[in-house]
Amino acid sequence: MATGDVVSVSNLNTIIEFLTAMVTPALLISATGSLVLSTSTRLGRVVDRVRALEERLSVLIYADKNAVPMYEKRLEVIVDLLDKVTSRSRILQKAMGAFYYGLMFFILTSVSIAVAGFAGVYAWIPFPRWIPIPIGVVGIMFLFYGSILMLRETRMATATVNAEMDFTWELARRVAPKEVASKYKKIETGEYNTKPEISEAPGDERA
Repeated sequence: MATGDVVSVSNLNTIIEFLTAMVTPALLISATGSLVLSTSTRLGRVVDRVRALEERLSVLIYADKNAVPMYEKRLEVIVDLLDKVTSRSRILQKAMGAFYYGLMFFILTSVSIAVAGFAGVYAWIPFPRWIPIPIGVVGIMFLFYGSILMLRETRMATATVNAEMDFTWELARRVAPKEVASKYKKIETGEYNTKPEISEAPGDERA
């Protein structure tokens, strides 16, 4: 029967294999889109951070040096933070570009798979069936490069937070009252491993 010739086991297997090959780049496209979205969000936060630091720097430049505790150190920290967040923004821009290139190649992979499928059916279409493989590999390499850049940016973000917290502790050590500073070993000696003492609740007596 004609219907049996069209819907044969071999034709069905071919169709399933073709659809499976088409779905694989779609999954990579979805994953890359999520990376682009998260990178764009991080870049927006970094830009906001740069603007906030610029405002703090402008206020500090026109402030009275004698009225601001640790003026020179504060100015140095703000400039250092500006340098770090500027570098972060540039890394994020490169990572986003790499993800967009990967997205482009994954879409091109899906298109080339479709063309290769038609070329297998219609012999008059001159299209090598191995073309989707190198295109997909190039997309994966862009994805890998963008992931390396995001790892660098994450480590730089951690260094930025640590630098700001170190300055905050140093400022607290200088300006905090002695009775408050005595509760924290970090403020007095530069160590973090001692927590403040907790007073006992009423009625909680120990032998």
